[in-house]
Amino acid sequence: MGVNPQDAIKKLKVLMDQVDHSSKKSFQNVHQGFLIETLDRFLRARDYDVGKAHKMLVDCLKWRVENQIDKILRKPIFPADVYRSVRDSQLVGLSGYSKEGLPIFAIGVGLSTLDKAHVHDYVQSHIQINEYRDRVILPSASKKYGRPITTCVKILDMTGLKLSALGHIKFLTILSTIDDLNYPERTTAYYIVNVPYVFSSCWKVVKPLLHERTRKKVQVLPGCGRDELLKIMDYTSLPHFCKRGSSLSSRSSAHQGGNNCYSSDHLFHQQLYSYIKQQSMINEPTEPIRKGSFHVTLQASASKSKGAAKTIESEFRKYENGISDTLIELEIM
Repeated sequence: MGVNPQDAIKKLKVLMDQVDHSSKKSFQNVHQGFLIETLDRFLRARDYDVGKAHKMLVDCLKWRVENQIDKILRKPIFPADVYRSVRDSQLVGLSGYSKEGLPIFAIGVGLSTLDKAHVHDYVQSHIQINEYRDRVILPSASKKYGRPITTCVKILDMTGLKLSALGHIKFLTILSTIDDLNYPERTTAYYIVNVPYVFSSCWKVVKPLLHERTRKKVQVLPGCGRDELLKIMDYTSLPHFCKRGSSLSSRSSAHQGGNNCYSSDHLFHQQLYSYIKQQSMINEPTEPIRKGSFHVTLQASASKSKGAAKTIESEFRKYENGISDTLIELEIM
């Protein structure tokens, strides 16, 4: 007998009414007034098992309280050159909105080097973008379109992808763990574009690390994906790397200035950083925030990355005769 989603939502709501004060306060930042939609997201993430969804949500709120996630938008990554270094090496941006009003986030998987800042800066930036999306971008879109908009679309640019990118698997698993446990069902579709021939090898490693519900949302598009993506968004919302006929270096398009959604000079990042700076001056202690002081604990270990080590080594051996840049030191222990 199938589960009735409406009944499950009602049961979960009753359980959430019983959480402690600090959790309730944090929960307000999670649902932003869209309580039913939020409960449904966590239920979908646990196949409408109310008990499991309740535990997931309670654990999420505990994580938020213990790590002061509700205050993360008051903590700028500074000095400014550190933030620019993060933006130059962790390529992500908001390129526009779909025809249905969903925010479109672009991620430069192939050209993100993740080597210009501390790991805590990258994790902090990732969570800040998540929180800014949930607290500012999605509520604003909902108001503009007159209906609840609680999800987004992600376009993953594989330009420049090399097998050496598998060296980041442990870090990427950390981010994936954070998203799976605390920001479930926020993405309706993942479109992969500009796929090089080594993608299949990388996908063999990454695919098992993803939850089945996430894998079902992934679509690999031919070329830069422009024609397919124009079915769901206008040309102005296409990321810069999808507006050309062939796969060229996305980093070379940095000269486009504000048109490059990865750039720290792009409107999205300017607004985000400005917002965080403004929030940092509201009801905050007078002492300066120390760079690198933000640390996030994980609810679950990234143990799957250990199991991927043999697969990674196998793929390296397969291509080591033809691809010299894959001779890197594996640090997945």
